[in-house]
Amino acid sequence: MIIKDAPSKIIPMQSEGEVRLHLAAVYRLLAYFKMDDLIFTHASVRVPGEDAFLINPFGLLFREITPDVLVKLDFAGRVVGNDRYPANAAGFVIHGAILAANPDINCVIHTHTRAGVAMSCLQDGLMPINQFAIEFHKRIGYHEYEGIAFNMEEGARLNRDIAGNVALVLRNHGLLTVGANIPASFYFTYYLEQAAQVQMDVLASGRPILHPSPEVVEATMPQYTSAFNPPLAGQRMWPAMLRLLDAVDPTWRG
Repeated sequence: MIIKDAPSKIIPMQSEGEVRLHLAAVYRLLAYFKMDDLIFTHASVRVPGEDAFLINPFGLLFREITPDVLVKLDFAGRVVGNDRYPANAAGFVIHGAILAANPDINCVIHTHTRAGVAMSCLQDGLMPINQFAIEFHKRIGYHEYEGIAFNMEEGARLNRDIAGNVALVLRNHGLLTVGANIPASFYFTYYLEQAAQVQMDVLASGRPILHPSPEVVEATMPQYTSAFNPPLAGQRMWPAMLRLLDAVDPTWRG
């Protein structure tokens, strides 16, 4: 008997209210898994049917984010509506540029984790030495450090470097992932972070590294759902993530 998984389905998020709720979940999950950085870094989502996106208000901890406090910006950087908080300028440069230029990308997540920043400082970048990392084989780009992202012209170079990839190593800075939807981008963020943590732990051990053969790496990467159907990435686990948040602190729903 061959056991087959039930097919995953895309969780519908067709209204602004729905994407607000699920983006708030991203922020709470980043805090829960210790992938936040005080009030810095950001995650964004495109507002369905509008030339606008949602991002965190600048000044709140990720564990304080609820759907109603997310800031709506248009692609010119103007606040849409009567938001109580400002947005992060660097967040607009990064997220606005990627979302405006890539209609197939609907969610962008950027982190400054200790392992992610450490890996971004390595000339080798992400090494395909563990199963987490192999999922990103030939699907991760590299963007040279240009200082804090206040320069609008950097957006074109970010788009050049993310093209065709699901993740980006921001050299000397941190990590970034993109997805067709919120669960996919969070899935890539979680597992890129796992890959970075394992790599830095292995390097810190000082012991000889066992490398999978190039043939095994090439054969393994296409086995992931995220490789042969990227929008399905994270869909199966996302309801469990929401249940986790409800158990930990149901106030995330606002």
